[in-house]
Amino acid sequence: MTLPNQLTILRIVLTPLFLILFLSSEPLLKQISVGIFIIAALSDWYDGWLARKFNYITEWGKFMDPLADKILTSAAFIGFASAGLLEWWMVVIVLIRDFTITILRVYAEKKGYIFTTSNYAKFKTLLQMIFLYYLLIIYVASISPELSLGFTEIFNILLDEDMIYFIMLLITIITVHTGILYFQKNIDLIKKLFLE
Repeated sequence: MTLPNQLTILRIVLTPLFLILFLSSEPLLKQISVGIFIIAALSDWYDGWLARKFNYITEWGKFMDPLADKILTSAAFIGFASAGLLEWWMVVIVLIRDFTITILRVYAEKKGYIFTTSNYAKFKTLLQMIFLYYLLIIYVASISPELSLGFTEIFNILLDEDMIYFIMLLITIITVHTGILYFQKNIDLIKKLFLE
């Protein structure tokens, strides 16, 4: 098995560990969960770089790599919703859209078709990741006295419920909008996939 595929497996294995530690009641375990999330996210960048540089591209990797990415980000969204930081209805909408598009793209590639990803959709993914990092680091720091360094009030401001709500609402709207545009742009290809 190639190193990029091993890193993909590592990311999948680390995901439930991240979620378990994040949802624990111990601040130290939550802090460890931040490190695990960062390692898992970096493995995604690194395995992609390796695959492109050394042409370590396999059918298994093309299928599992994007799925592993969605599993990791979904775990973070689920963790935040479980902790009461995000609304469940928004998280469910984002997860349904992202998994639907990911599975559709993987299925299309297996059939020999390529679905192009727009810059708008890439911006959506970047926005999601920045928000997840922000929420994860600020939230864990706010409940960890040794990390807050006396700035607990500032962290609480950065975790303002209304602000978080509206940022997540914006992300949800953008995520749905990119999904709609994705289907509109690829409607002929999608018809081919399911009519062949």
